Amino acid sequence: MLSFYVSFVNLMLTENMTSEQRRENYLSDITYSIGELVLRRSNFCIIDEVDSILIDEARTPLIISGPAEKPSDRYYKAAKIASAFERDIHYTVDEKQKNVLLTEQGYEDSEEILDVKDLYDPREQWASYILNAIKAKELFLKDVNYIIRGKEVLIVDEFTGRVMQGRRWSDGLHQAVEAKEGLPIQNETVTLASISYQNFFLQFPKLCGMTGTAATESTEFRSIYKLKVTIIPTNKPMIRKDESDVVFRATAGKWRAVVVEIARMNRTGRPVLVGTTSVEQSDSLSEQLHEATISHEVLNAKPENVEREAEIVAQSGRLGAVTIATNMAGRGTDIILGGNAEFMARLKLREVLMPRVVRPGDGNFVSLKKPPPMKSWKVKESLFPCKLSRETTGLVEEAVQVAVKSWGQRSITELEAEERLSYSCEKGPVQDEVTATLRSAFLEIVKEYKIYTEEERSKVILAGGLHVIGTERHESRRVDNQLRGRSGRQGDPGSSRFFLSLEDNIFRIFGGDRIQGLMRAFRVEDLPLESKMLTKALDEAQRKVENYFFDIRKQLFEYDDVLNSQRDRIYTERRRALESDDLESLLIEYAELTMDDILEANIGPDAPKENWDLEKLIAKLQQYCYLLNELTPQLLADKCSTYNDLKDYLRARGREAYLQKKDIVENLAPGLMKEAERFLVLSNIDRLWKEHLQALKFVQQAVGLRGYAQRDPLIEYKLEGYNLFLEMMAQIRRNVIYSVYQFQPVLVKDKEKQEDSGRIVANGSNSKKNSNAVGAVESSSSASHQD
Repeated sequence: MLSFYVSFVNLMLTENMTSEQRRENYLSDITYSIGELVLRRSNFCIIDEVDSILIDEARTPLIISGPAEKPSDRYYKAAKIASAFERDIHYTVDEKQKNVLLTEQGYEDSEEILDVKDLYDPREQWASYILNAIKAKELFLKDVNYIIRGKEVLIVDEFTGRVMQGRRWSDGLHQAVEAKEGLPIQNETVTLASISYQNFFLQFPKLCGMTGTAATESTEFRSIYKLKVTIIPTNKPMIRKDESDVVFRATAGKWRAVVVEIARMNRTGRPVLVGTTSVEQSDSLSEQLHEATISHEVLNAKPENVEREAEIVAQSGRLGAVTIATNMAGRGTDIILGGNAEFMARLKLREVLMPRVVRPGDGNFVSLKKPPPMKSWKVKESLFPCKLSRETTGLVEEAVQVAVKSWGQRSITELEAEERLSYSCEKGPVQDEVTATLRSAFLEIVKEYKIYTEEERSKVILAGGLHVIGTERHESRRVDNQLRGRSGRQGDPGSSRFFLSLEDNIFRIFGGDRIQGLMRAFRVEDLPLESKMLTKALDEAQRKVENYFFDIRKQLFEYDDVLNSQRDRIYTERRRALESDDLESLLIEYAELTMDDILEANIGPDAPKENWDLEKLIAKLQQYCYLLNELTPQLLADKCSTYNDLKDYLRARGREAYLQKKDIVENLAPGLMKEAERFLVLSNIDRLWKEHLQALKFVQQAVGLRGYAQRDPLIEYKLEGYNLFLEMMAQIRRNVIYSVYQFQPVLVKDKEKQEDSGRIVANGSNSKKNSNAVGAVESSSSASHQD
């Protein structure tokens, strides 16, 4: 029998881990990783909901960011200017590209208000603040792209409708949204590492995944990931009826028709699932249903709904249930007709068990003034199909007593209690008395509930099963299919119908002239439009969107592929510094190559011997390394008759100087030189790689304009990126070997040792010197060495 050690790792957890704890978790046989790249050597990868990860998420790269400078008040000023500016007068909006441009009027008014001569002055950089503020106003909308919780802006995932905890928009955009909403602005961030989803997952020699909606993207899976899509037939024949779309000219007519459809289905007792594309839409529809006195549940990114997600989805198949959900992708709970007896039984057991075993105040609530709030696991009584019999209630109470006696009264964390309860409600082998007792109680509850849910299931099937209503076509047919696929589970009857409007974003932005013409032709709001030409135009618009986003992913992959070889090289160098016990060979290589750079910068390889400026060369060498103070022009002239002789001699002297410095430091403090070398190599790699990523971002923006000059932006990016990379690698070795040559250990007194432990102190006067011939030498900055 194979045994695996499984570790659950998430972003919130690993932020507070020590290096040892993180390493232990990532050495597990199976690692569930969210948002971190601290992994072992790649072997194989299995991805659940593979289309969501490799297709939907692949439009933006994975980024590890670190704090930058403190936020500026300029965000608030820019937000005020943006709110005063008018669309099409001061700026134009490209919704397709998600971009904004200032008009001449916008430029002039901005410069006048800010009292600056040039918005693009690199010393001020007001342009980025103004443009981000306008983007925040026009393209990033509250309750659509984000929600506000407390004093925090939380991004809403457009594919799943869930809050993306811990994620922030980059390049000052998140700060612009915070300023728009009048919230405290959090620190700006800078990119420390970046990789596209495509290149990250292509590191795994074996890659596979599963999903219910991959067929429409088989071409992309094959071309980018070299993955073949195999369709597995359904367990039972699918008998769901997918009705033709109902299209209205205006949005108002569409929503009225949706309410009528819900009311019609509700009268027959059929459960209804309504899919919306934003929090705002789901709340608006909820208000209309309240006015029509139709009871319903809402599932969107708002905190009060998120906590009840599984509970709401699991009971969406009950008689007369109406559920409004923002995007159904990734909501892993099945909708079972008549209700999910097992899930209801688990909720009932949880309701009784958790208050008795969970430690009070467990969780993230921290306050010195107020006591932690009492958490209740109480569920709406209407959720359960019946009251439990006296015998079953007694059995549940006995099982909970056994658990309390074994685990302790209110003594375990909520997460631990949830895990134990979850195992007790599954069908795995039972190994202890507590789990067996809880499972017996659970099975008795299921038995009682199933009497009612089976009867209700028969009524729902007779009524026609679950009816799914879509309120907007998504940018991908897959997401529409995911919504439809909630009905017709395991051979159940069901139906689906989409209600659309020609004013929906997808048709308004991508529809083109044909749909715009249809909008002008039809004047009636409340009458549905039906025509083959219309259906064809809508399908064409959706295909346009899919192709558009495929091109975005492809372009990201192509540009990241340029960076990928550079990334491999820099991480190989970094891993070498982390794993090697002795960096002597690396430092000797740095010393020799730096000597080559100095020589080439001061005496070219083609210069005749009589034109050699040896005094200038020696001055630069001695500025770099004080151990070469005995060098003289006469000595070099005598020793070297050719350029290659001079090159070999200087390489040898650079090597000797390094070994001499190493001996001096080792005699003062054994083992210190190894520590200093590792620190200097890692800190310089981290700092300069971060700067290189920023430089490449600007290059990518700049090369886009070169297409107007009939030059391929990708080739231009490759050439400039390669030159920047060579310069960065040279800068790393120059800075490291310079710092090693100038390194002067300073002994600290015992009292200061605790404060200064781990600090490497260099000779101040020498370390500030600069070598302009081979590039500026900057003092090394500390950086994280966790790989």
